[in-house]
Amino acid sequence: MAQQLETKIQEWLKWDRNEKTSSEIKKLAQEKNYDELSKILLDRLSFGTAGLRGRMGPGYAAMNDLVIIQTGQGLLKYLEHCDKDLLHRNGIVIGYDGRHNSRRWAELTAAIFLHAGHPVRLFSKIVPTPFVPFAVSKYKSAIGVMVTASHNPKEDNGYKVYGPNGSQIISPVDKDIQRNILESLVPLDSSWDTTVLKSGLLTDPLSETLRDYLNVINDTILPQHRELNKKAEVLFTYTAMHGVGYNYIRQVFDLIGVTMVPVEEQKDPHPDFPTVKFPNPEEGKSSLDLSFRTANENGSRVIIANDPDADRMAAAEKNAKTGEWKVFTGNELGALLGWWCLFCFKTKYPREDLQNTYMLSSTVSSMILRSMSRKEGFNFIETLTGFKWMGNKSYELLKQGKKVIFAFEEAIGFCCGTAVLDKDGVSAAFQLATLTSYLAMQNKSLTDKLEEIYAEYGYHVSLNSYFICHDGEKIKRIFDRMRNLNGKAYPSAILNNKYQITTIRDLTTGYDNGQPDNKAILPVSTSSQMITFNFSNGLVCTLRTSGTEPKVKYYTEMCAEPGNTNREGVVATLKEMVDAIVEEFLQPVQNELIPKSD
Repeated sequence: MAQQLETKIQEWLKWDRNEKTSSEIKKLAQEKNYDELSKILLDRLSFGTAGLRGRMGPGYAAMNDLVIIQTGQGLLKYLEHCDKDLLHRNGIVIGYDGRHNSRRWAELTAAIFLHAGHPVRLFSKIVPTPFVPFAVSKYKSAIGVMVTASHNPKEDNGYKVYGPNGSQIISPVDKDIQRNILESLVPLDSSWDTTVLKSGLLTDPLSETLRDYLNVINDTILPQHRELNKKAEVLFTYTAMHGVGYNYIRQVFDLIGVTMVPVEEQKDPHPDFPTVKFPNPEEGKSSLDLSFRTANENGSRVIIANDPDADRMAAAEKNAKTGEWKVFTGNELGALLGWWCLFCFKTKYPREDLQNTYMLSSTVSSMILRSMSRKEGFNFIETLTGFKWMGNKSYELLKQGKKVIFAFEEAIGFCCGTAVLDKDGVSAAFQLATLTSYLAMQNKSLTDKLEEIYAEYGYHVSLNSYFICHDGEKIKRIFDRMRNLNGKAYPSAILNNKYQITTIRDLTTGYDNGQPDNKAILPVSTSSQMITFNFSNGLVCTLRTSGTEPKVKYYTEMCAEPGNTNREGVVATLKEMVDAIVEEFLQPVQNELIPKSD
């Protein structure tokens, strides 16, 4: 071990030309801090379907110049092997957000491809993440890279990769790229040379991409709805959460006739996110304090928020009677936007056969779209967690001549249409704002409409949260215990047999006793934990690990029949069952799990 570590230290010092990270390794070596050196040099950030994401700092287990160069070299080798003609013809698209090092790492990636003689479209300014897959599709590029850590803490950054179909990569592409990275670890001298960015092979796609993106929105909005936006005169409060969104949202809102007031303190990009504990509007009220204040001061009753890279969208609405703010969950927004996208589609194409039309959501999201599909006649597809699955499935459907009008996941990710085959917080903001105006002209609120949706399709209520745990082995023990409760098998009930479990699907092992052969239909991944329990009273509960954060998450939903007015009873049952599931399956006290902070 000592010799291996010493070899890695010398290797790093030989390869790394970044003075800051190189000096940090030297300092740790001088201090003989071998524990820390082992953590950051003997482990390595693995390239997966989410690309790379991790803490910025020195070492192979962190995000830094050398790791980015090794990744870029591996990505180049992979592309030259699998489709060199496409790469040489249409090149690569690269974007970045406002985090520390994002532009630097985008430029290093660009330099690697330019030195190899391939065209590169590098955005000249920070852009929303959805602009990268949009541009990949527009230019028919071989690949797209977005340097972002989305809504992660300020210490993190990431490297997100989109395939030539404009959707996030899925296996086995990630494994092929990882293999090529490991075969390309020695940094070439040219990979550090960013003077090549002045080459004629480098172009800036920003103006064309923005123009075409706005044209899509202009073509999407119905003329009568643009007029409604102007007549309704709803004033929206908008926060970019110190991210990239403000300038782009402003142009979109100007185009569709919507007025907004920005949260000034969070309008401009800031890599340290100084006004929020977590730069993630999914956290709810704790992340929206300044938005509430701005809205109250300006007489605004609806708040729209993007996360720092603007691929997610959150919203809140003020109760006209009580003055209280309701922060909508991702599932509630999914219900609202799903209804709205269907309404707009039927308005625009009144004779269209809905049997050729599709909506999608992930397996941990509300099944409200499934309930809608049963009544309205469109098709619903459930996918694995993550927009990579919904994006690729949408691409498949489009190739078959199908129409995909909406997809969502409960983590405030929404895809309205197919111009972007990924979650898009900018287009979602456009759709939600227009829905709000449409309802305002009928003297209705978003909350009113949500109640109408539940009355028509059945009340769907969710209770989702998470625990933080940095110990991977402990997490594995927790899930293995669920598979072998009392040394026997999966649990069959909770609360001393009060609530019976009917079927169990384990997408880590591939077990699903809801299928005739006990084998899961959805893809299985042994590298992550995910178990779904279905109860006899209709509760569905999924427990899973996060692919990008040290979290154990739980997702639960009760689906009542249409017309069921006993909302309080449904909610009470849900809370009782969730408390039992958490205590009996996760055992947070015994396992020292850290609960989500409010």
